[in-house]
Amino acid sequence: DYIFYTDWMWTSFVVFSVSQSTMLAVGAVYYMLFTGVPGTATYYATIMTIYTWVAKGAWFALGYPYDFIVVPVWIPSAMLLDLTYWATRRNKHAAIIIGGTLVGLSLPLFNMVNLLLIRDPLEVAFKYPRPTLPAYMTPIEPQVGKFYN
Repeated sequence: DYIFYTDWMWTSFVVFSVSQSTMLAVGAVYYMLFTGVPGTATYYATIMTIYTWVAKGAWFALGYPYDFIVVPVWIPSAMLLDLTYWATRRNKHAAIIIGGTLVGLSLPLFNMVNLLLIRDPLEVAFKYPRPTLPAYMTPIEPQVGKFYN
């Protein structure tokens, strides 16, 4: 059970950091460049945060531990992106390169701090053991070679 909660921890942190940074930077920059409205990244990040709170509540309602879903910290990175866009209004390529770099560097940092604040996975694993299959779904071992012993 401990492995169930920790096996993919580092891999998922890296994968989620890359995907969430990309999602925030590409989505917000795309929207800002075509609407010209600064402050859009923060708005976008706030919507994603609220959406994750809803998902966290849904999983908690299904009986999973409260720490099973960790809400990513998008908003500070989005604010950095908005400040970059505001500072480089005349050069859209600079907004993309500098803002994207800031998001890519800051979002994993904020999320690492966030992950340090959650409960120990070993404690969670003992308190919430992995659910087992009901008896009617338990696979039956094959009886091949039983009489050739």
